[in-house]
Parts: sequence; structure tokens; C-alpha cells
Amino acid sequence: MNWNDVLQLAQHNLTPPKRVEKTDEEWKHLLTPEQYRVTRQHGTEKPFSGEYCEIYSPGIYNCVCCGTELFDSTQKFNSLSGWPSFTEPVQQNVMKYRSDRSFGMQRIEVLCSVCDAHLGHVFPDGPPPSGLRFCINSVSLKKQEADALETATLGSGCFWCSEAVFNELDGVAEVVSGYAGGKTENPTYKQVTTGDTGHAEVVQVRFDPKKISYADLLRIFFVTHNPTTLNRQGADVGTQYRSIILFHNEAQQLTAREVINEMQEYYDKPIVTEVAPYIAFYKAEAAHQNFYRDNPDQAYCQVVITPKLQKLRANFTQALKKKVEQH
Repeated sequence: MNWNDVLQLAQHNLTPPKRVEKTDEEWKHLLTPEQYRVTRQHGTEKPFSGEYCEIYSPGIYNCVCCGTELFDSTQKFNSLSGWPSFTEPVQQNVMKYRSDRSFGMQRIEVLCSVCDAHLGHVFPDGPPPSGLRFCINSVSLKKQEADALETATLGSGCFWCSEAVFNELDGVAEVVSGYAGGKTENPTYKQVTTGDTGHAEVVQVRFDPKKISYADLLRIFFVTHNPTTLNRQGADVGTQYRSIILFHNEAQQLTAREVINEMQEYYDKPIVTEVAPYIAFYKAEAAHQNFYRDNPDQAYCQVVITPKLQKLRANFTQALKKKVEQH
């Protein structure tokens, strides 16, 4: 994502992941006077006065109005501007952009796409690789500390499929496509497709264990791909498409073994899913992130991914996120 992307999105914003709509009186009841002034009346807090201005501990920054995940602490940097600054949002469609000509200058305002809360502005003077600075009011945010979230790293064939599946689940805060399980550092997609890097296409899932357990994530993982085909998922063939669970701790390793034994009875052939310790994860190129969301009409998406989502929705209804939330 770069400044040209921002300018284009200001003309044609993406479809939000869901919508939350309330009356003005409901917002006043939910928010403090300062939160209401900034988020609902497009105000700005005083520089260097915000709670999150100089905090850099791990976590996810959510919209204070609707709770939507907006920014990851790994994208936060010290801009010396007096407001929390980020290089990019967790997903492009959680942000809405629009031209702002107030105060006699041309700026791009950023809002939560789910509830239209005013967040701040974005500028083209940030660090690489995006070159962006999302200048955000602290009062517009509510931080979810990292210790409230856990991470799962899973490979079930093409990561476009895996990402689309896990993005549908309630309790999943973020899904990132990438490469893991091999030895090559910072591999490219082209390198991974050769099968020579040892890496598999995987997704890294950040989830709230209070909403969805690691065991349930694995059950969904096994139901939405074929864990009995070695180095293959459908027409995708190669070690990069192998079924793999990369555990982050002993508890995850134990759970993985238990769930494999549990799920084996549903398959006629042996489950061949690799279970290995997590070592490193390399984020895939931008074009591979949110692929199904951005390309739902592409033939691969229609033929391969949509049926997986239909199976997920039919078998795990209670685990899904609410698509539309109105109060």
C-alpha cells in the first residue's frame, strides 16, 4: 500500500467487513464526551496528550466505537508528531478515506469503515516500505494487549484458500498469508513455487482464545482441506502445498496431536499433516493478502475457494463472524 493507493481509495472505498450503525444518542451514551467529540464530530485531541502516543508494547489497536481491529503495534512508529502513528492498517477494507479541505489545506481523512468513526488523517511522509503515516487520535482507539491473543501458523494448500476460511471465524483478529517451514530467508512467491525453499504456503492466524480455542481452529483446519494427500491439495501439487501445523509451544503441539487422533476417524486414509516447531514466518507479497476478498470473481476463487467457504458455513455456523451488526 502506498500514497497512490490512498488517493484511489479516497475516490472508491472498499466494501467494509461489516457495518455497525447507531443513533447519535446511542453513541453519546456509549462514549465519553471527548471520545464523542473526536470520533463522531471529527475533532482532534491535543498533541502529546493521548494515552497511546508513546506506547509501543505488542497488541492490536481497535476502534473505540465498534471494536473493529484497525492497527497492529508492529506497524506503529515514533513520528514525533504528537499523535500515535502507523504505517498501514491491519486490512485495507477496515479503513475509509475521504478528502478533507478544512483549515485551508488538502488532507485525506481516515475513518473506521465499519462505523464511520473519525480516526485522524494519513500523510505521505512515513517510513518505507509504505511511505505512509497514519496520524491517529489516541481517543479513537482501544488497545487489545498481545497477551490476550494467541498465534496459530497453519498450511492447508494454497494460502488464498486458508486465509479466506479463517477470516470468517469469530474471535480471529488477523490472518496473514506467508511462507514458513523451510530454510530460505525472506523468500519470494516465485522462489517458493519451485519447491526448493522448503517453505509451505501458510497463514498466521491471531485469535482470541476466549472466543475460539486452538483446538477448534484445528478442527476447522482439518474439515476445510484434505489432510490425507501428501504434498498436494487438488490441482496444487508440490511440497509448498503440504498440510502442516507449526506449533508455537508445547501446549499447541499436544493439542495438534490430540486433534489429529480425533479427526482421523473421519478419514478413510491416514492423515499426513506435518507437525513441526515454528521457527520463522515470512509475510507474502501484498498481492497475496486478502486475495479472495479482492478477487471473488476470479475463476480459481469461484471453483476452489467458494466451495470451501460454503462447507465452512454449513458445518460451523456458530463459529462465524456476524456479517452485519445493527443496533
